[in-house]
Amino acid sequence: MKRTSIGWLIALALIGVGVGWALVRIVDVWAGRILGVPLMASLALWALAIGVLLWAVISRPRLLEHHHRSSDRPGAVSGSPMEPIPVETGDRSATRRSSENLMPPLLAARTAALALAASRTGALVGGFYAGISAALVNVMSTPSGQSSLTAAIIALGACVVLAGAAAWLESMCRLR
Repeated sequence: MKRTSIGWLIALALIGVGVGWALVRIVDVWAGRILGVPLMASLALWALAIGVLLWAVISRPRLLEHHHRSSDRPGAVSGSPMEPIPVETGDRSATRRSSENLMPPLLAARTAALALAASRTGALVGGFYAGISAALVNVMSTPSGQSSLTAAIIALGACVVLAGAAAWLESMCRLR
């Protein structure tokens, strides 16, 4: 898997902006009404964003412990500020407990795939709601337009959090 680039996420967001803006215009021309944006969709996106963010926070120690251990391999640069310092404690079970805290490789790979998909989904859907928001600015004086614009902005915020949390999670899953 290749690392997700910021340029790729921006390109996906721009595609989403175009589709969202065009959809609002098409509904306005063909149906003669404002595109309704359900608030439940925004709340569902927030639930997804918070889930990915929590998974990143929970997984961080287990993933970073693996990166610290990989610096112990032969040929690694020693003396880096992130390298753990071995301390003899006399507790033989300490080594076993420390190795049990590592994330299994298959789970780490699945986490990386989740992060990759979530960052791209967050960018695309966030761009979609940004396009809807831009198109609804003209009708925000109406109650329907105002509620749709509010729901779209809430969804856009969720997508920004989702893409950011997923990009952070993906960066932790990278092998050094």
